[in-house]
Amino acid sequence: MLKRAAALLLVCASAVTWISCGTTANHFVYAAVPAVNQIAVFRQDPNSGVLTALAGTPYTVGLGVRSLVLHPSKKFLYAANANESTVSRFTVATDGTLTEKTPRTPAGTTPWVAAMDPAGAFLYVVNQGSNDLSVFSISSSDGSLAPIAGSPFPIGVSPLSMELSASGSVLYVGGQGANGFVEAFSLSAGVPTPILGSPFSTGASLGGPFGMEVDPAGTHLFTVNAASDSSISEFSIDSTGALTLLPNFPLSGSGLSNPLAVLVVPSGKFLYAANQGSNNLSVFSIDSAGALTALTTSTFGAGTQPASLATDQAGKYLLVGNQSGATMQVLTINSDGTLTTVASYPTGGFPASMLVLQ
Repeated sequence: MLKRAAALLLVCASAVTWISCGTTANHFVYAAVPAVNQIAVFRQDPNSGVLTALAGTPYTVGLGVRSLVLHPSKKFLYAANANESTVSRFTVATDGTLTEKTPRTPAGTTPWVAAMDPAGAFLYVVNQGSNDLSVFSISSSDGSLAPIAGSPFPIGVSPLSMELSASGSVLYVGGQGANGFVEAFSLSAGVPTPILGSPFSTGASLGGPFGMEVDPAGTHLFTVNAASDSSISEFSIDSTGALTLLPNFPLSGSGLSNPLAVLVVPSGKFLYAANQGSNNLSVFSIDSAGALTALTTSTFGAGTQPASLATDQAGKYLLVGNQSGATMQVLTINSDGTLTTVASYPTGGFPASMLVLQ
């Protein structure tokens, strides 16, 4: 997760000033658009959530750019390019602009999802075409990548999703077989070792875990199971990283319809599921024990075929990528978990991965 930038506060000394009280720091939003091989970049007003396209963007980048990861230093951004089996590295300027550093780094076949440990020491990329995991060490000086010994590591499944534990010591990979399941690996110097009991079943008979999220406390893992199951599975996480499916899960209903992405806000209080099948979001509150309760108004419109989600570090705004209409929707996350639409922005194609720098 991104580290919170220090807030710069304005003092409202005059009633006639047009600037409202709040932070003056710029936020930047990055969206990977695989259909057009581009990264769209926007400046976000932190007080209103409104986006403005950055001059000179979108950037034309790797073929089928699919997944974006920001280094904790905020100096480097990485992109997995599914259609050319590479990873791109960019430097990030203070004005949000990107400069690609070539050559691109080879990965496995069809790199699909990327993730990074909290220390920024290792980049993990699951490859959907070669059913393996590429692991790269990251240079602290220039962000360059080098495959670790043994990489890529076979994982025995075509991956659909991936998530690191809150500590960065366990890696979870969602795959689809006869049933949806989650593979769990302990990590030592980047090297994955299967955890006892892995893989763990989501309980869904059809539709693998297309989306996966570990809560900020690192105690629960959620998956959304697409296709005819249209459900959420919730697991408790023990001290080894092993998973236990909670009673009464998978959970269906509450407007869930072919959910493809799931997000837990940084406070850990609310969960959002993007329903590609019904053009809306399902919203649940999360109690201290991890139990889910659908809000009274449990669904909110979010464009056409929502399929990707992101938020800022403060959990103030929700970003929704729409498969149809080639747009990114921005919504305000209210204190009770409800959503208020800010605006919709064209991205030139489906924004498969989004992140916020602040």
